[in-house]
Amino acid sequence: MAQDPTDRRVVVTGPPRRTRRLNGYRPRTEIDEQTTLGHTYVRSLIRSQLRAALTVFGVLVLLVGPLPLVFTFMNDSTNLEWLVLGFCVYPPLVLLARWYVRRADRNERDFVRLVEDR
Repeated sequence: MAQDPTDRRVVVTGPPRRTRRLNGYRPRTEIDEQTTLGHTYVRSLIRSQLRAALTVFGVLVLLVGPLPLVFTFMNDSTNLEWLVLGFCVYPPLVLLARWYVRRADRNERDFVRLVEDR
């Protein structure tokens, strides 16, 4: 009683042992090899971080820059100066710093999402 070879079935259940590499576009490789495209990716990250830093610096200059002039034209009231610095300047500075850190993290997250292999 010989079995017919067409009746035999083999079922393979397991992960494939060989994975095929995708020969496609890989931004991480472009950055590691320092190609022109990789340089463009890094430059775009640096520009977005610089834009956020210059925005914070501009707001900071507008917020804190005029204070010496305001204090010069005010009477010698040291208590009022400390109140202005402590309650009118400090909270916006904290909010500005928080915004900058969140913006920088978001820029980096967007860059990693662009570069990671999918």
